[in-house]
Amino acid sequence: MLKNQATQIWKKTLTFHKIHTPCLFVNIIQRIIFMKSRIIIFSIILLFCGIAVINAQQQDEKKNPYYSETAKDKLKVTDAQWKKALTPTAYHILREKGTETPDTGPYVHNYKKGTYYCAACGNALFSSATKFDSHTGWPSFYQALGPASIIKSQDNSLGMQRDEISCARCLMMVPPLQV
Repeated sequence: MLKNQATQIWKKTLTFHKIHTPCLFVNIIQRIIFMKSRIIIFSIILLFCGIAVINAQQQDEKKNPYYSETAKDKLKVTDAQWKKALTPTAYHILREKGTETPDTGPYVHNYKKGTYYCAACGNALFSSATKFDSHTGWPSFYQALGPASIIKSQDNSLGMQRDEISCARCLMMVPPLQV
């Protein structure tokens, strides 16, 4: 009798696997296809967002009448004029000495070769050849592009002594935001 019950359970188990095993695999494959399609859609959305940000940055440069990568003359622009020419975030960082959150800027982990320009006036500031990883969360350079590119001054705020770097052409606070 015990042997008979075991045989019946075995037959039910085999029947269950014969019926449900293909459905299980089909279900897994459907889930994988669904996940892949979601990843592809999400990637496309991120791509369009990136393109929109790049276009917005280029439009901001076109709105700024003081931006020139070739001009070398010193700029004498009022805060009101800068406020009109710069985005609110750029104005806060460059004029009000604000800062971005560490490791969030677009140029912290940028390893492309080129020149870093002042985001406000387009003055050439640093070469990518002098960039190094200081593990601070902001781009760091050990040498300016030229002696007339930057102005260095002491900053003793926050209980420490640091070098504050400003653009020599427009006297804006650096970090450079353009490459």
